[in-house]
Amino acid sequence: MSDAAKRILVVDDENSITEFVGYALKKEGYAVDVFDNGEDALVAAHKNQYDLFVLDIMLPGMDGYELCRRIRAISSAPVLFLSARDTELDKVVGLELGADDYLAKPFGVRELIARVHALLRRGSGGDFPNASRAITAGGITLDEDAHTAKGASGSLDLTPREFELLASLMKNAGKVVSREELLREAWGWEYLTETKTVDTHIKRLRDKIEQAGYDPSLVETVRGYGYRFKQ
Repeated sequence: MSDAAKRILVVDDENSITEFVGYALKKEGYAVDVFDNGEDALVAAHKNQYDLFVLDIMLPGMDGYELCRRIRAISSAPVLFLSARDTELDKVVGLELGADDYLAKPFGVRELIARVHALLRRGSGGDFPNASRAITAGGITLDEDAHTAKGASGSLDLTPREFELLASLMKNAGKVVSREELLREAWGWEYLTETKTVDTHIKRLRDKIEQAGYDPSLVETVRGYGYRFKQ
């Protein structure tokens, strides 16, 4: 699917933000649905297939955190949080709920578009358009070009961050990868020190590995160090 055909849901209760974000994304050729509350946005998320969700955190009624949690139950598409609150704790909470990136207000159009492009590339495997880069371990073949993880038992339906975590672990199969290394690899946020975020995503990754018919113990916890993927 081309970028021009991709569909994005935007929810923010500030009219100036939805107008700004909606206009900027439509100008890039995306199909954009805009909402000013979480309840209506969730109804749309159930009805339609979106390639990206852009969510404000401070919404009336259902806030962005709860909306993200509910969206994660039905979709693996990337989630970008928008917020006027730019603390590490806010980022950590969002990431633990399954968000993929966090953009603090106020922000410029170039930064917004760059984040959106990056998330959509990760979600579609577009970061590596030339050489196919496939890794096989534990009966799972992970292809960074096609952005797929599958094997004899079936495919894993992973968010971009879960895919990055699995890729980091499988590239280092048999070796221990620290939580700090996984934060850098999957999020690129060297300053984010809260490593419990990794634990939360690893739990989700194990659940999806098991749901797809594989052994969740493929991802081992090495107490005091990090995680290891079995060879």
